[in-house]
Amino acid sequence: MCGIIGISSNKSVSANIINSLKKLEYRGYDSAGIATLSDGEIIEVKSEGRVDNLENNFDLKNLKGNIGIGHVRWATHGIPNQINAHPHSSHNVSVVHNGIIENSTILKKHLINNGHKFKSQTDTEVIVHLITENLKTLELEYAITKTLKQLHGSFALGIVFKDIPDLIVGARRGSPLAVGYGPNENYLGSDSYALKAMTNKITYLEDGEFCFVKKDQVLFFNEAGKKVNKKILKLSSDEASYDKGDFKHFMAKEIEEQPTTIKTGIKEYIDSVNKDVNIFNFPWNIDEIKSITLIGCGTAYHSCLMAKYWFEELTNLDVSVDIASEFRYRKNRFKKDTLYIFVSQSGETADTYAALNLCNKNKMKTCSVVNVIESSISRESNFVLPIHCGPEIGVASTKAFLGQILVLYILSLKIGFLRNEIDRVEYKQKIKDLKTLPGLIEKTLQHDNDIQAISSTFNDAKGSMFLGRGFSYPIALEGALKLKELSYVHAEGYPAGEMKHGPLALIEEGMPVVVLAPRDNYYKKTISNMQEVIARGAKVLLITSKSKDEVVSENIWETIEVENTNEDLFPFLLTIPLQKLAYYSALKKGYDIDKPRNLAKSVTVE
Repeated sequence: MCGIIGISSNKSVSANIINSLKKLEYRGYDSAGIATLSDGEIIEVKSEGRVDNLENNFDLKNLKGNIGIGHVRWATHGIPNQINAHPHSSHNVSVVHNGIIENSTILKKHLINNGHKFKSQTDTEVIVHLITENLKTLELEYAITKTLKQLHGSFALGIVFKDIPDLIVGARRGSPLAVGYGPNENYLGSDSYALKAMTNKITYLEDGEFCFVKKDQVLFFNEAGKKVNKKILKLSSDEASYDKGDFKHFMAKEIEEQPTTIKTGIKEYIDSVNKDVNIFNFPWNIDEIKSITLIGCGTAYHSCLMAKYWFEELTNLDVSVDIASEFRYRKNRFKKDTLYIFVSQSGETADTYAALNLCNKNKMKTCSVVNVIESSISRESNFVLPIHCGPEIGVASTKAFLGQILVLYILSLKIGFLRNEIDRVEYKQKIKDLKTLPGLIEKTLQHDNDIQAISSTFNDAKGSMFLGRGFSYPIALEGALKLKELSYVHAEGYPAGEMKHGPLALIEEGMPVVVLAPRDNYYKKTISNMQEVIARGAKVLLITSKSKDEVVSENIWETIEVENTNEDLFPFLLTIPLQKLAYYSALKKGYDIDKPRNLAKSVTVE
C-alpha cells in the first residue's frame, strides 16, 4: 500500500504533488507528507490523516522548490501520526517508501552504534540513515547500489538529496514504481493513475532496478548498477472514469456501472457473429493442461472459488484454489501440466505477485486475470486476460469482482469446449445466455429502495451470517466481506449445509442471516438449511430468483427476487444486492465508504 509521487521540474512542484497525492489516497490515508528542495535545504511538511489535512497545513503555503517527493501512508511500522508520516529526512537525504524492510531492527542497531539518531518508529527511517552513512565514503551511484543490497524485504523508493538539487532517485523491489515523462519535467510514481493527470508516457521499473530522474533526463540501472534501456509505454488518456459525476461515492458509481462494464467485457471476449469465445491465443496446446490452480487474495480469492465451481461443472480438469500468502510458503509440488491462474484487480498485490514469481522460477504455465494491463502481474505472466472494467477507485471491490468472475466464466466455457467436455449446442446456448447478462444486472440494480430499508437491521445487530450452497457459496463469502469492510460489523459467510456443524450455535433471536437460494439444483437443500436458522430465531433475508412457486415458509423476514437465468449466471445477480447492502449499511453509519478504515486499495505489502 502507500503512494509515492516525485516531480523534477523547472517550476514549483508542490501543487502538482498535492494533486497527485489526492489521486493516490486510495492507497493509504493514515498520514501524508511532502518534501522539496528549496534554497539549498530539504523542507518537510507532514500531517496526520488525509491529504486535505496536509493541504490545509499552514507551512505548505510557503513551500517552494522545483523538485520534490510526496507520500500517502498506510501504516506498517509505527502508529499513524505526524512524526511517522513520510518523507523521512536526515540533514542531506529525504526518502519516501512503500513496502517493508524486514531487517530494519538489525540495521537500526548498527546505525545507532555509528552515531545516528532516529526520530520515528518506522522502518523507512533506516533507509535514510543508511544512505547518509554510505554517502560518506561512496559516490552516489555506488552508495545507492550498496544501500539496496543491504535492505531485505520489499520497497519502492523516492529519494532526494540536499547536495544534488535536480535529482530524484527511484528504486524498486517487490513494490511497483513507474517513471513518467513530460515537457521540461519528469515524474516518479507508485501508480500510473497518479501520473496520468500529467502524462501518458510511462516506463515501469522491474524488480531490482533503480533510476535517476531529472527534469530533462531519465537513466535506468539494473541491480548491479549497470545502465539499461527501457521502453516507453503510451497509456490511454481517458479521465472520465475517474470522476464521481453525480454520485456521492466512487463505490456507488462503480456498482451502477456494472451493466456497462459487463457489456464491455462480453464484447471483448465474445464473437457475436460466430457465437464463439474469441480466446484463441493460448501459448500452450490445450491438451497440455491437466489441472488448474487459481490463486488470489481477498475478493480475488472469492473470484477464484467461484471459478472452481465453473471449471468443475464445464470441464473434467482437477481444480484447486489457493490464498496467495499461503501458496508461496507451502512446499508446492509443481507440475508441468498445471495452469496457474492469478487474479488481482490492481495487478500489484504483493502476495499474488510473489506466488506468480515462484511459479515463473519453476517454469510453470502462468495466466493472469487483471484490471490493470500495465501492472507487474500482467507483465510477468505468460498469458493475460484483462477484465476491461476501467479504473476502480473504491477500496471495496465491486465492478472488478464481477469483471473477474465474468472472464473466469468465459475462460472455463472456452476450455470446456476445446476439450470437448461440453457440446456445441450447450456452448452456443451459454454464450447466448451470457449476452443477456447486462440487462439482467440492470434490472437487479432496481432493488435499491428495498435494500436501503433492510440495511439498518444489519447495523443494529452484533453480527450476521451469509449462507449459500454451490455457486452461491463464494458469493456468500463476498457479501460478508463487503459488510465487514464497509460497516465494521462482524459478518461470516458459510456453506449453508455447514451450519449444523458448529456455526448454528451463534444463531440467536433477531440475528440477521442472508440466505442465497436461487432456483438451482441446490435450492431445496438451501431452503431446508434456512428453516434451521429460522427455527432458532434468526431474521432471514432470502435472496432468490423469480418463480411462480411460493417459498414454503411463513417466517421469512424479507425476500429479494433477482431475475431468472441460466444457473451459471446467478452469482452475478446475487452479488448486486449484497454490494448495495454493504453500501447502505455504511452510508447510514456515516462512514467513509470509498476509504474504509485500516484498508487500502492496492495491497503491495505482505
